[in-house]
Amino acid sequence: MQSNIFHTAILSYGMSGRVFHAPFLATHPGFNLVGCWERSQKNIQSRYPEVASFDSLEEVLANDQIQLVVVNTPIATHFDFTLKCLEAGKHVLVEKCFTRTAEEAIQLKAAMEKAGKHLFVFQNRRWDSDFLTVKKVKESGILGDLVEAEFHYDRFDGNLSYKAHKEIAGVGVGVVTDLGPHIIDQAISLFGMPERVFADLRKTRKNTQVDDYFEILLYYPDLRVRLKAGYFVKLPVPSFQLHGKQGSFLKTRSDRQEADLQLAILPNTSNWGQDSEKDYGQIWVDGEESPRAIPSETGNYMAFFENVYQTLLGNEKPAVSVEDGIRSMSIIDAAYESNRQQAIISLS
Repeated sequence: MQSNIFHTAILSYGMSGRVFHAPFLATHPGFNLVGCWERSQKNIQSRYPEVASFDSLEEVLANDQIQLVVVNTPIATHFDFTLKCLEAGKHVLVEKCFTRTAEEAIQLKAAMEKAGKHLFVFQNRRWDSDFLTVKKVKESGILGDLVEAEFHYDRFDGNLSYKAHKEIAGVGVGVVTDLGPHIIDQAISLFGMPERVFADLRKTRKNTQVDDYFEILLYYPDLRVRLKAGYFVKLPVPSFQLHGKQGSFLKTRSDRQEADLQLAILPNTSNWGQDSEKDYGQIWVDGEESPRAIPSETGNYMAFFENVYQTLLGNEKPAVSVEDGIRSMSIIDAAYESNRQQAIISLS
């Protein structure tokens, strides 16, 4: 077994496995996609004929060749499956939402340390072209001291999901754990942990059992960050808004990587992750006569997998740490508690 190639299995070949994991694991030279656990339909070999289709998690864990397991199953299974993988001596990459609660996340960190293995939290949206552009503008300081930021993940779709596990009420189910982890992680990666959290959660779709709208406010000493997601936004507002003492920056959500992956376009091909000019963000700095366009950074989900690879080699630290996962879950826990109490929740 070559020590510089990590043999990997994924635990589902639904959208997550088909779009966000298999193309990168199959393309990156440092990974060998060994196979996938498929429960009913056997689809992965139609795209990757050389890989195995496993019938159970036990079969995956008993395979001594497999070193890294991607847990991309429903959120309710993340804790149990990740724990079993760590105890079997595997490195693990866990899809968002990391766990159902912060306490589960803390327990998985302890299990990781006991096993002496790496545990990665999948937050590919840090490498969206739109967010990378927001990050560059923020870090440039051109807007001066920020006083307000607003991130949206809005859609227009009143239909219930065909995935039953997303529509049955329970711990870790709903839009806060579905779309929320993307913009919560983006916020804490830019601004760190807030001091306090307030949240308003609602049910807006017909016959829904789960929350499908949220507004979460993150309070910092000199900054307020508003995070929002809903399913009835026909005319979207800018998904990213930064307002500082020297100006403002507005940007639409326009990263094209997911759309290309849905079309089976492989990463690192021509024009990969490049935004169109019509979707460039607009900045207006005090003293300038009018707003101007800011060319978008190039989106690059492969950078996440490269970091996983380099971390496994011992050359880097995880770009998205287990601690980041715990922080996100702490904010989600606080959001639920805030909505229940209709009160601002302080974070320790």
